[in-house]
Amino acid sequence: MKSLRLVFGDQLTRTLSALDGLDPVNDVVFMVEVAQETTYAPHHKQKIVLILAAMRHFAAELMGEGVRVHYVRLDDPANTGSFTGELARALGLHKPDAIIATEPGEWRVAQMMGDWSAQFGVPLDVREDDRFFCSRGRFARWANERKSYRMEFFYREMRRETGLLMQGDKPEGGEWNFDKENRKALPARHAPPKRQRFEPDQTTREVMALVARRFADNFGDLEPFGWAVTRADALEALDHFIADCLPLYGDYQDAMKTGEPFVYHSILSPYLNCGLLTAREICIAAERAFRAGHAPLNAVEGFVRQILGWREYVRGIYWRHMPAYEDTNALEAHRPLPAFFWTGDTRMNCIAQAVGDTRKHAYAHHIQRLMITGNFALLAGIEPRAVEEWYLAVYIDAFDWVELPNTHGMVLFADGGMLASKPYAASGAYIDRMSDYCGACAYDVKQKSGPKACPFNPLYWHFLIENRARLAANPRMAMPYRTLDKMSDERRAEITREALAFLDGVDQPKQQFALDL
Repeated sequence: MKSLRLVFGDQLTRTLSALDGLDPVNDVVFMVEVAQETTYAPHHKQKIVLILAAMRHFAAELMGEGVRVHYVRLDDPANTGSFTGELARALGLHKPDAIIATEPGEWRVAQMMGDWSAQFGVPLDVREDDRFFCSRGRFARWANERKSYRMEFFYREMRRETGLLMQGDKPEGGEWNFDKENRKALPARHAPPKRQRFEPDQTTREVMALVARRFADNFGDLEPFGWAVTRADALEALDHFIADCLPLYGDYQDAMKTGEPFVYHSILSPYLNCGLLTAREICIAAERAFRAGHAPLNAVEGFVRQILGWREYVRGIYWRHMPAYEDTNALEAHRPLPAFFWTGDTRMNCIAQAVGDTRKHAYAHHIQRLMITGNFALLAGIEPRAVEEWYLAVYIDAFDWVELPNTHGMVLFADGGMLASKPYAASGAYIDRMSDYCGACAYDVKQKSGPKACPFNPLYWHFLIENRARLAANPRMAMPYRTLDKMSDERRAEITREALAFLDGVDQPKQQFALDL
């Protein structure tokens, strides 16, 4: 039987289920760069380069094995610009007996694929994406057994099922979670290791030239581009992380420092999410480092939890609750996204640093995303869809299935607590404790009110005031509400006035902005 094997740009894995049983003589692998995918969000230039360059390298590797590959480039004059249009052309050319695919990562792509078999009169075999530890069905069974979801309990089941960091039926070290040990700020003179970057080859340079021409107005810097675009380089990046960064990853995973966009983070998520690396091999490599005495348990457990626990968990939430999930807005947040999310033009140094790093590298680590840009968006009451569109556009590792639940549920609490047990809201004190940003800021993080006060301070308390009816009954919010209740009416009114004054002027250029108090 002759089949057309479909591989999407986030499925660049040789062991992909769609390629299982591939017959090099009769089968054809179908890969296409389509305008539809490059424009549904205004992607960072480096994100487009990564995906297209990795696709071209993957196709070349398959052809080097003797596999027949039908590959369509973005600038091919005959390219129709859509998956469906290009599939029609490929079917007409190759006339296969069946189309074989791996289930897509995103809801919109699954909806698009739903009509293909009837439309083209060719059987469509959609196989499970077994690159994940937990299938969609497995997550659904777990979710059906409980009234509410909590990642911690899901994570423990994944540990038991995989045997990762286990001693028999007990967790290694006697604890499931060492997060309490992973909250240290970087010492003032501490320098994280220099990170490995990869010089673009000719194929990647060709893609960069294409992106420079076609996406000149997209967000982000194109140069310098240093991401791996082949499996060999991605494996080298994994080795670098395990050897040079993992031992201190746990201690400093929440730390932020000016001029250090990566700190000790793995920066492997782009490769994991496009398929150059698999979750299983990354977790096994980290566990081996622990078993060999190279990395401590708090570092390895904290890292494995992000992949085996959190990544699998948000995917389960996404597929169980889409498409209704993205339309929820539990906190009724409706403010527009400030322009400084795109420009970095703000006197708040923490946001300027996070946006600046994102512009340069298409990357910010999870605390910058959660507790800087995300915390501001939460406190300011910004429309969830606007925030989600920004996160999807600017980060190199952002695909809808992982970005949407993280932003919607974890960052913005827009799902009302389905994914996270409380809003991750904080005043400027947290940012000051975990970074060096505040020392160079135009605002004073120690001041609670007045024109020099860090805006996060009044915004935090204003957020609690505005959302009392929605949040006061949450047991994890009891302490801040007790503190709020001790404030005088005059102090609460002052907080509201200052917060609203800031929000009303938030889009003024940084050199002109001042609180009107």
